[in-house]
Amino acid sequence: MLLFSVISCNDKKEKVTKKEIGLITKQAMVVSARVEASKIGTAILKKGGNAFDAMFATEMALAVAYPFAGNLGGGGFMVYRKNDGEIGALDYREKAPLAATRDMYLDDDGNIIKGKSTIGAMGIGIPGTVAGVFEAHRKFGSLRVQEILEPVIALAKRGVVVTAKQEKRLNNYRPLFDKVNKDSITFTHKWKENDTIKYPALAETLIQIQKNGKDEFYKGEIAKTLVKFIQDNGGIMTLEDLEKYEAKWRTPITFNYDGLRIISMSPPSSGGVCLAQIMNAIEPFELDKFGHNSTKAIQVITEAERRAYADRSHFLGDPDFVTIPQKELISKSYSNKRMSDFSFDKATSSADVSYGNVEIIESDETTHYSIIDQFGNAVSVTTTLNGAYGSKLYSSELGFFFNNEMDDFSSKPGEPNMFGLIGAKANEIAPEKRMLSSMTPTIVEKDGKLFMVVGTPGGSTIITSVLQTILNVHEFKMNMQAAVNAPRFHHQWLPDVVKMEPNSFDKETITELTSLGYTIDETTSRIIGKVSAILVLPNGTLEGGADKRGDDTADGF
Repeated sequence: MLLFSVISCNDKKEKVTKKEIGLITKQAMVVSARVEASKIGTAILKKGGNAFDAMFATEMALAVAYPFAGNLGGGGFMVYRKNDGEIGALDYREKAPLAATRDMYLDDDGNIIKGKSTIGAMGIGIPGTVAGVFEAHRKFGSLRVQEILEPVIALAKRGVVVTAKQEKRLNNYRPLFDKVNKDSITFTHKWKENDTIKYPALAETLIQIQKNGKDEFYKGEIAKTLVKFIQDNGGIMTLEDLEKYEAKWRTPITFNYDGLRIISMSPPSSGGVCLAQIMNAIEPFELDKFGHNSTKAIQVITEAERRAYADRSHFLGDPDFVTIPQKELISKSYSNKRMSDFSFDKATSSADVSYGNVEIIESDETTHYSIIDQFGNAVSVTTTLNGAYGSKLYSSELGFFFNNEMDDFSSKPGEPNMFGLIGAKANEIAPEKRMLSSMTPTIVEKDGKLFMVVGTPGGSTIITSVLQTILNVHEFKMNMQAAVNAPRFHHQWLPDVVKMEPNSFDKETITELTSLGYTIDETTSRIIGKVSAILVLPNGTLEGGADKRGDDTADGF
C-alpha cells in the first residue's frame, strides 16, 4: 500500500513519507482523542449498536477519559450521513444565559475586564452536550441508553491511566485550578504518568442520567446542584436556563470541490461556510502540480484563508439571531471575485482585505471523533469546553468541569478573543444566543459514496486543519494516516502571519515566502489541530488517521 514517495515542489524535490498507514478495519471504526473512548465506541458497535449509539458512548467516555475537552459541561456539533445517503447536522452548542447582556464583560469605561469571560463562573454558557447525545439517540439510536452508558460508568469507577501528555497538561493548568476553585479538586493533586485517576462523583452523575434520562441534567436534582454550584461561585445561570435548553437540527453546508461533495457544519459554526469559501477559492488552481506544501500551494491556500476569515468575522453568528448571506458566501462566483486581486508575485496585506461586499472565535482545546459503523452510517462530531478544562471551575459533587464558552462571543466588536479572532456585531452577546464557533465536523463523498470522515480541535485552526487533511488525500494522494501526520500551516486574516508547525517546512520555501512579503511564525505556541479521521479505501475497508500530536487512537473491527 505504498504510494508515491516524491512530489515535485517548484522544481525542487520534497521528500514526503507515505509509509504512515493507520489502522485498517473491514467493517467499522471509531477514532477519538483517547483509546478508552475509541474502545467503548467500538464495543457498542460490536453489540449491534449503530453510529449514533456509538456517538453517545464515545462522547460520554471522552467526558471521563479526556476532561481536558471531553465534557458534560460543554457543547458541540454533529454532522451525519446515513447509509442511504441522508445527511443532517445537530447543533448542541452552548447558549448565553437569560441574564446575559451585550456589555457584561466591559468595565465602566467600555474596556474588556481581563479574564471575566474566560476564568470562573461568569464565562459559562448553558451546556448542550447531554441534550445533544440524547437528541441524536432519540432520532436514530437503536440500543437502550442504559446499555450504552454501562461501560462508561464502569470506566469512571475503574479509573483512567494518566498519559505523558496528560501529566504535562495537568501540571500546566494546576495553578489556575487552585485560583478558580474554592476547595481543592481531584486535579490539584500532582498526578504522574501511569497513575490512575478514578471518577466516583462523575460515575454517580452518569448513573442518575442513566436512570432518569436527559431531564435529570436539565430539570432534576443534577440541574439543581449544578445551578446552585454556579451561583455560589458568582455565575448567573438559572434553572430556567437549563429547562429551556434544546439541541437543534440544522441543514449542513454542502458544496462540491473537484469531484468531491463536502458536507460540513452550518452556523452557528463558521466551519462549513469558511471551508466552502476557501475550497471554492483554491479550486481553479492546480495544487497537485504545485506540490504539497510548496511555495505556490501555501500562497494560494493562505490567500484564500485570509479572505474567508475576514468574512467570518463580519457576517457569521447565530442564524436564529442574525441574517447570514450564506448562499452568496459559499458561491463559487463570490470566491472567485474575492481572489481577483491575488498575485503570485507578492502577499496581499490583511490591512487591504476587508469583508466582502455582500448585501444585507474560539478555543484550541476542543476534541473531535469520527465514526463509521458496520451498516455504513457515519458521524463526525466535534465537542468542547472552549479553553483547556473550560472555565477551570470543577464541581467535585458532580465530577466535571464547566465551559468558558461565553468568550466565543464578541465581548467588544473589533477586539480579539482569547484566540486572536476578531468579532463583530453579528456575534455580540444576547440572552439565549449561541456563540460563533470554528468547529468543522465534516464528511466527504466521492462518486456519490462515503469517502472520508474528518474533524479536529484547534480553535481558529480547525477549519484550516480539516482543509489540509482533505487536500492531502485528494490532491496529494496520501493515505489517511500520512494526511493527518503531514505538517500544517494556518492564516486567519488577523494577525497577518502564516503560522507553521516548527521545524516541519522546507527552509527554502520559508525563505521564498518571506521574500514575497509573508510573515512566518514557527513558534510552538499552538498545535495546529489533532485530527481524527477515517478514509474509505477503494476496496471498502476503512483506514483510521489518529493524530500523533495527541493521544488519539483508532479502534474498530
